[in-house]
Amino acid sequence: QVQLVESGGGLVQPGGSLRLSCAVSGSITSATVMRWYRQAPGKERELVAGITMFGTTNYVDSVKGRFTISRDDAKNTMYLQMSDLKLEDTAVYYCNFRINRISSADEYWGQGTQVIVSS
Repeated sequence: QVQLVESGGGLVQPGGSLRLSCAVSGSITSATVMRWYRQAPGKERELVAGITMFGTTNYVDSVKGRFTISRDDAKNTMYLQMSDLKLEDTAVYYCNFRINRISSADEYWGQGTQVIVSS
């Protein structure tokens, strides 16, 4: 069983930075892919960024050039470095851990961490 604990959220002014962390209980290297999602009030959850077991990364267009996803296997932790934050980045950010198998997949979610961008 994998457990995920996010941290690093908070209140920040527009243009500021935050680094979110997702601590994984178990082996982070067993993940096929890990992702950050976010959900703003009244909106659907959206994929923000992902990193595969090979280190390949992808981002939603709205955060490209501002956010960086990474992982530290030695610390069993995934990160999301967020810079030049905008009001529209306000959301609860969730960590997602997925193991793809031949005919199924195991997926785990963290509890979320709140990011508020406000002046």
